[in-house]
Amino acid sequence: MVPDQRVRIRLNLHHMKYSIKSHLPQSRYLQIEAIKENRNQGPLDFQLSSWRPGRYELGNFAKNVRGLSARTDKGTSLAIHKVTKDCWRIEEAPQGMIILSYEYYAAQPDAGACWSDEHLLYVNPVHCFLYDPEALQESCELELGIPADWQIACALPEVRENVLRAQDVHELLDSPFFAARALHHRSYHVDGYQFHVWLYGETRPDWSRLLSDFEAFTRVQVAMMKGFPVAEYHFMILLLPFRFYHGVEHKASTVLALGPGYQLMQKELYTDLMGVASHELFHAWNVKTLRPKDFLQYDYTRENYSRLGWVYEGFTTYYGDLFLARSGFFSMDDFFTEINQRLQKHVDNYGCFQSSVAESSFDTWLDGYVAGAPARKTSIYDEGCLIALMLDLYIRRSSKGQHSLDDLFYQLYRDFAEQGHGYRESDILRLAVSLSDSGVEEIFEKYIHARVSYIRLLQELLAYAGCWISSKPSRYLHEQYFGFRVVYEAGSCNVAGVLPGSPAEVSGLVKDDEMVACNGWKVESNLSELIALDTERCHLSVFSQKRMKNLVLEKSEKRWFDTVSLSRIGDAGAFANEAFSQWTGIKAG
Repeated sequence: MVPDQRVRIRLNLHHMKYSIKSHLPQSRYLQIEAIKENRNQGPLDFQLSSWRPGRYELGNFAKNVRGLSARTDKGTSLAIHKVTKDCWRIEEAPQGMIILSYEYYAAQPDAGACWSDEHLLYVNPVHCFLYDPEALQESCELELGIPADWQIACALPEVRENVLRAQDVHELLDSPFFAARALHHRSYHVDGYQFHVWLYGETRPDWSRLLSDFEAFTRVQVAMMKGFPVAEYHFMILLLPFRFYHGVEHKASTVLALGPGYQLMQKELYTDLMGVASHELFHAWNVKTLRPKDFLQYDYTRENYSRLGWVYEGFTTYYGDLFLARSGFFSMDDFFTEINQRLQKHVDNYGCFQSSVAESSFDTWLDGYVAGAPARKTSIYDEGCLIALMLDLYIRRSSKGQHSLDDLFYQLYRDFAEQGHGYRESDILRLAVSLSDSGVEEIFEKYIHARVSYIRLLQELLAYAGCWISSKPSRYLHEQYFGFRVVYEAGSCNVAGVLPGSPAEVSGLVKDDEMVACNGWKVESNLSELIALDTERCHLSVFSQKRMKNLVLEKSEKRWFDTVSLSRIGDAGAFANEAFSQWTGIKAG
């Protein structure tokens, strides 16, 4: 798209059409019209979603809307006003055609938003399409007026040239699209299902390798679930020119944003791609079609609370990596690296003593995607992954290898998703008991709903598969002896975190304090070396809120910020080796 070119999008919602134009793509503003055929006189509402499924916090997308007005098709202006932060009302809407006009700011190049420039139109409809809240079940058509040499990447079927159709508003809002000239596309098949891979950005993909690896983890997932929720699925990958990592699930597609794109085939970024792609694909089952009863039907106008985030994000995190092991992409060391990251975050996060993973699931609507207050909460991704690991190993051990979490999840899907029902936690517990024994209730009572460390039970269960969590002191003396972490930024040394109860906290050191001197010497990038001058007592000079203060940290008996890692027990034995192989698909022993 060149700057003076227009892009038109029309949406036919039976009696409603939308158009989007981009007069100046570099401005990021989209000019939108929504046209509705109104059959009844009286109040008429137009709603914009307050959040997007897949991110369980308010998005307040209406903050990107400006200049909204209403008129009839005869040009008569209609009074329209807000009744909530993202709902507009015409109090006396006449019969006939009603046209809304507004602009939307599309300037967020991640996996869950909207972006417009002269080369790419990327839209998540849930962000910017106003809809009639009384007409959610009506079918929709989406017409893209784009340059003749542009392609479209979208999960919606194309019923005519550049015309896409959605069965209802829910499907429309769940169907992001790319439109661009420079889209790379390949596809592959698994058990009769077609999977598309779309790439946009500066990259030179090794398609043979990429498709082989995608097909491998897809095949493992489809085999476990004995089918796939939709006939066709689209991986839509936005490759950015800077370091980035993000993925968002949809029922028939996912948008993945990674960068820098020119490093796509290098080990680190390629591993990131495989990890997020496997994770998001499993979401096609877990949360897109199998949902908690709490939000079986989405309410786009408010928070949709649930205490089951440890299932819809935690299970997905666990299986996303496990499928890569079972498909052969991950070696044993690769798989352990991923589990180690979850273990390390768990032991470093004292929030597990303040908020259970069930409570933290509920609180994603407060601060689930940012650090928030220190040591206040757990992560539905990290702790949820470890809960899945514990349930899996408990079921395997109790059933002597006859059953696993695979069986639980598959049965949960059959009993609820395939019947159009939402599940409760009690349904998961019931299935877990049926596949193991009543002892599994302890995981729910003492770990999912309690504020505790998971390490003791993890050690016990991992031994079944011949594994062990080892612990060693941090290599940084300020972490090991005094319980605080630092980050070096632009020549400064700043406190990044302080553990509760540590000598650092007791002394008065707080997050964001700037280190000036340690044990009489200027702090540069040498804090551990300066602490080595006196390991029993540390004298610090810091700027705290621009005010200088001097602190003395006394070493305690306890060791802080241990490094933990998962490893194989050397003489685990044949039974444990077989259990490990059944669990991961990786040969042990």
